[in-house]
Amino acid sequence: MSAGESHGEVLVGIIDGVPKGVVLSTQKLADELARRRSGHGRGARQKFEQDRVRILGGVRHGVTIGSPVAIEIANSEWPKWQVVMSSDPVDPKDLLIDAGTGDEREVARNRPLTRPRPGHADLAGMMKFDHEDARPVLERASARETATRVALGLVARQFLRQVAGIEIVSHVVAVGSQTADIPAPLPQDADRLDASPVRTLDEDAQARFIAAIDDAKKSGDTIGGVVEVAAYGVPVGLGSYTQWDERLDAALAAALMSIQSAKSVEIGHDQVDRPGSMAHDEIVVEDEPRRLSNRAGGIEGGMSNGEPILARVGFKPISTVPRARSTIDLATGQQAPALHQRSDASQIVPAAVICESMVALTLANEILKMFGTGSVERIRAAIEAYNGRVSERLNP
Repeated sequence: MSAGESHGEVLVGIIDGVPKGVVLSTQKLADELARRRSGHGRGARQKFEQDRVRILGGVRHGVTIGSPVAIEIANSEWPKWQVVMSSDPVDPKDLLIDAGTGDEREVARNRPLTRPRPGHADLAGMMKFDHEDARPVLERASARETATRVALGLVARQFLRQVAGIEIVSHVVAVGSQTADIPAPLPQDADRLDASPVRTLDEDAQARFIAAIDDAKKSGDTIGGVVEVAAYGVPVGLGSYTQWDERLDAALAAALMSIQSAKSVEIGHDQVDRPGSMAHDEIVVEDEPRRLSNRAGGIEGGMSNGEPILARVGFKPISTVPRARSTIDLATGQQAPALHQRSDASQIVPAAVICESMVALTLANEILKMFGTGSVERIRAAIEAYNGRVSERLNP
């Protein structure tokens, strides 16, 4: 879980159930958070706002100790917001400025935001919690919250690597109407993907993706897209067919759909539009049993089937559009242009990194459910014994 607001002093994340022995350091967290700030189409905020990260608990000398891990991500812009976003009451005079003409004006950051943005949480959140101002809603609904998910996701990634050799990688497969028709990347492609401004190995698609983002920015608009996440080395049998809420694909879909701006999740690819005779992944026996394809995306019957897990996530354009859409001003009841907070032209590159984190957190939870808790060494031994038995069954 996490707590904190977009312009608050800090974000704080806590992850419980982490076994003893997961390697973790402040520098690894900082490096992972830097990946989230990257990508073509990001706004000015990513350039001047840095993630100052601290581990507050659950780690000693670079290794988890079995207790909850707590991580703090400080807001380097806090001095500009500490009065407006103060947790404690403030003197109303502190929210006023002298404009130099003998009058007093409200600090701009404290102006009531009464014109909710279409596509955002503003209106529904104001109604649900009876806020007069959208500030309390947008501060928490903001995708800034995902910085905490990426930090906690690194804990899960480190755990998965150590106990099962699981690696997770992502790439962008579409920006607006522009697409890249290439296979899912491999773990060894991670550095090249991080170096790409639009997170693709397709050079032709990279140029088209950049142009599409630039065109949206020039026209005062925003643009969405699709990312694909691939998880390699996942043991067969994670999840279950026995209850609806134990299905692995359901858990992954829920985790990925929880990301701000996500509008669709597809497990696998190129399956729903094919007849059954061509849709399913045949099993053949050569030197050992193997699949001829992976259209199911590594999940059948709610369980991992031993193939790489593939998930595609579609993201709508960012809701804060510089060319403001029409809305209602809740202070007057009249139609008005929606409020505009600064925004990115496209969030699709950081969205891919966030998707990796959510897949990691989901798989780590499933590993713990299936193989027990305690220490990395104990869980690794349980997985190795299980994989040995699976190999015996498949190679009688």
